[in-house]
Amino acid sequence: MVSLSLNGIKQIMRTMVDSPGFDRVLSKVNLVSASPGKVVCEMKVEEEHTNRGGTLHGGLTATLVDVVSTTALMYTERAAPGVSVDMNITYMNAARIGEDVVITAQVLKQGRTLAFATVDLTSKATGKLIAQGRHTKHLGS
Repeated sequence: MVSLSLNGIKQIMRTMVDSPGFDRVLSKVNLVSASPGKVVCEMKVEEEHTNRGGTLHGGLTATLVDVVSTTALMYTERAAPGVSVDMNITYMNAARIGEDVVITAQVLKQGRTLAFATVDLTSKATGKLIAQGRHTKHLGS
């Protein structure tokens, strides 16, 4: 049923991090679990992840929404990464240096040409919602 295994998902994430491109910023993200259409990762906020205020940078949060939701989409029967057509993030609480953040992506619906996913970033210690993202991807025909 599912085209990629858990090891396949880990390999995709490792390939992204090891590339010379922007995805290197994800080097501290660890895959915790994956099931069809759902991926859970964790990351400890370090200085390199923060803005001038010392909290998790909004741009990195957006990148996490993009990449982790795409990874969840890759762990479906279709296993297509698609192309982003819309993404929004609502920022609710700050994550500070040293805080462990849980990133949970869930594919809400996957149609013939579009897929919809949601991503929650929560504090591992408190369960408090840090940010929530929605991601729409075009899958092609």
